[in-house]
Amino acid sequence: MFMRKSNQNLPPRGALSAKGMFEYHTFSVGEMENNVYLVVCPSTHDAILIDASDEAERLLSEVNKRHVHMRMILLTHGHPDHWGALGQLRDTWGVPVGMHLDDVNMVPLTPNFALTDDQRISVGGVTLRVLHTPGHTPGSICLLGDGVLFSGDTLFPGGPGATKPPLGDFPAIMRSLRERLFILPDTTIVLPGHGKSTTIGKERPSLDEWEARGW
Repeated sequence: MFMRKSNQNLPPRGALSAKGMFEYHTFSVGEMENNVYLVVCPSTHDAILIDASDEAERLLSEVNKRHVHMRMILLTHGHPDHWGALGQLRDTWGVPVGMHLDDVNMVPLTPNFALTDDQRISVGGVTLRVLHTPGHTPGSICLLGDGVLFSGDTLFPGGPGATKPPLGDFPAIMRSLRERLFILPDTTIVLPGHGKSTTIGKERPSLDEWEARGW
């Protein structure tokens, strides 16, 4: 008798980028409900973790379920809610950590390499482009690849990230939005550091209103 093979032991699938160059998994962790993103090359199973926010044991378990080859951790900026699990994850996986050096003094661990504007980060068939988008913090970055923007705390549905002093800079974040993010196609999916996803096309019309409000 023919038996259908069970899917019980197959790894969970993530959402696919525009042309299927990578899949991405989203995990909401910690008291501030931070989004952590696992980016995976479908053919090689090489993977990148974007932010290492909290709940290290849960993240280790989720990554283990997907049977990937973890290659690196990238931080979108230096606020503590984005790196609370960093030490344990780096020690367990033995992978390098990258971040923009303008935020390096905000993190208790020394990163292994610097992220710089327009740099390309590649693992397997995945390539992510670094966009330096200061304003939320001096070293805030976004990561862009195959129609998907991992925006950290630079852009959320309904507005930019907070720009509280001494590290925040409202004019800087508005320049980052105008000159770096809102030149992207309307169809670009925006995956923020907290909350739900959006698109560039949905958020662009509100830019002048945000600037007038001062947030």
